[in-house]
Amino acid sequence: MPSFPITGATTSAAPVLRLDRINSQQVFQQARLVMYRYQEGCPSGPEPCGVVLQGARGRVVFDQPVLLPDEQFVPADLLQGRPAARAGVRIRMPRSR
Repeated sequence: MPSFPITGATTSAAPVLRLDRINSQQVFQQARLVMYRYQEGCPSGPEPCGVVLQGARGRVVFDQPVLLPDEQFVPADLLQGRPAARAGVRIRMPRSR
């Protein structure tokens, strides 16, 4: 709870990423690069919750951020690759004749 109210402030920290208003390919590419650089530099560091992009610059964040008007928040779960196959599920390869 804040110590004083801010007129016009929203209650949610980070708004939903609006993919229809941005070049999502470019945003995800930039965010993945920022995340990769962080993981390369701090392999045993804490797990970030996402990346905040402002223009061509970006930074990893560990808590839900409060964004400036020209910033985009990309959650970490959108930056990760496709999930691995579930345990117990076999991948069937075609038989050779």
